[in-house]
Amino acid sequence: MVALPIRIRAIFQDGKFVPQEPCALPEAAEVQLIVEGSNITPPAVTDPAERQRILNEVVQRMMSQPLSADAPKLTRDELHERR
Repeated sequence: MVALPIRIRAIFQDGKFVPQEPCALPEAAEVQLIVEGSNITPPAVTDPAERQRILNEVVQRMMSQPLSADAPKLTRDELHERR
C-alpha cells in the first residue's frame, strides 16, 4: 500500500520541526521532509566571537549616526510601501 503524501506547515525551532497545524501521524512515525520555499540564507560567518564582533560594529555605527529629532515620521503604510 502506497501512502498519499500530505502537506504540513512546520517551523524549525530548537533543532526540531514543529507542525503548525494538527496532523494525524502516530507517535514516533518516521517521515521524509522536503524543505521548499525557505528564504532563509545561512550566515556566512558561523564563529560566535566573530558574529558578536560584527554585531558590536553595526551597533556602534548606528549609535554614531542617530536620527535627528526633526527627521520625518513615517506611517506604517509608508514604511511597508511596495513598488
